[in-house]
Amino acid sequence: MSEEFNQEQTTEQSKKVKKEKSTLAMLMSGVAGGVIAALFTGGIFLNMINDEKAVSSEDSNQNEQTEQTSSEEAVPTTNLANQSSNSIGSAVEKVSDAVVGVSNIQQISLWEESDAAGTGSGVIYKKDDEYAYIVTNNHVVEAAQEVEVILTNGEHVEANVMGTDELTDLAVLRIPSDQVSTVAELGSSDDLAVGDTAIAIGNPLGQEFAGSVTQGIISGLDRAVDIDLNNDSQPDWTTNVIQTDAAINPGNSGGALINTNGQVIGINSMKIAQSQVEGIGFAIPIDDAKPVVEQLETGNEVVRPFIGISAIDLSTVPQRHIQETLQLDESVENGVVIAQVEPNSPAEESGLQQYDVVTKLNDKNIESMLDLKKYLYNETEVGEEVNVTFYREGNLQTATLVLNEQNNME
Repeated sequence: MSEEFNQEQTTEQSKKVKKEKSTLAMLMSGVAGGVIAALFTGGIFLNMINDEKAVSSEDSNQNEQTEQTSSEEAVPTTNLANQSSNSIGSAVEKVSDAVVGVSNIQQISLWEESDAAGTGSGVIYKKDDEYAYIVTNNHVVEAAQEVEVILTNGEHVEANVMGTDELTDLAVLRIPSDQVSTVAELGSSDDLAVGDTAIAIGNPLGQEFAGSVTQGIISGLDRAVDIDLNNDSQPDWTTNVIQTDAAINPGNSGGALINTNGQVIGINSMKIAQSQVEGIGFAIPIDDAKPVVEQLETGNEVVRPFIGISAIDLSTVPQRHIQETLQLDESVENGVVIAQVEPNSPAEESGLQQYDVVTKLNDKNIESMLDLKKYLYNETEVGEEVNVTFYREGNLQTATLVLNEQNNME
């Protein structure tokens, strides 16, 4: 997710991302725990997001272009526009009743009754004979004492929180299935291309504008965004997101980003909120969300393979430290530099050390922490043996480690 996922409206929280340090010592200054430290995405982008507040997803309008034919029986452009509008309308109609409001209810003080501390959105993605399941953002339900789902007919239904995952900013809720008539169809985010139409559905600013629809395009794929989970101004995690110019406002978080077939391709999650920035919103790719949601809906924590290192991208290290401290020649251009090795971790047991530069896991080239994360979490399992290729003081070496289990980053 370098954006903090904020709790919508009144309890909006902001978490800040720290810029790249100018020296290796500062770069190595400690990312807590775990498999991954930070992915520094570079100058302009980090400057844009350094002061941002992450708020729920934003959708911007895109004008559909119409084509004119040169044939004698040319179709009027107005008809083509109507066809495009009808296509989007059909897609929205297909899924809109499956996009619900989510109310985070807390008791603010001892002397006041519990009330909605914030609102967001959610997507009904599954239904069986007993229950219907709703995916939303973790930050929408974070710290809630109770959670209510507000259906499109205005009915409020108490929901059970089945599971939450801070790293992916996902949560799964459950309500009785007899309350639900429409279930969203999940599509594929892996098939997306930049320029594809993107439609966002959610409840910006709460229930007053429930079911709002905004249209834009897919502005970028595989965007790496750093987030600070423990609010120490250090990036703790890097999340992979879809960038869209569809308008995103408080209350949209957890809502659906859909394609023109009415299929959910992403879960709206955050935006860059700066006066000089317009139309940069992010959604969690649905193909990344699916395996997490499957674990959360059973009430289980998300299990992830664990190496036990914090690290930074080699590309962020000043050149003089690459030569003097790491002793790398110019042929080594990519990799991750180990900042810390956690005690009693697979990394320590395999002999990995601070300043080792990891360039491969098994046969997968590791050019960044995002590469490492994607490979580790998508291609490996707890208990699996992994070969690590790395440079130490300029010399190429290999090590073998067995992945442990880690439920949460500390």
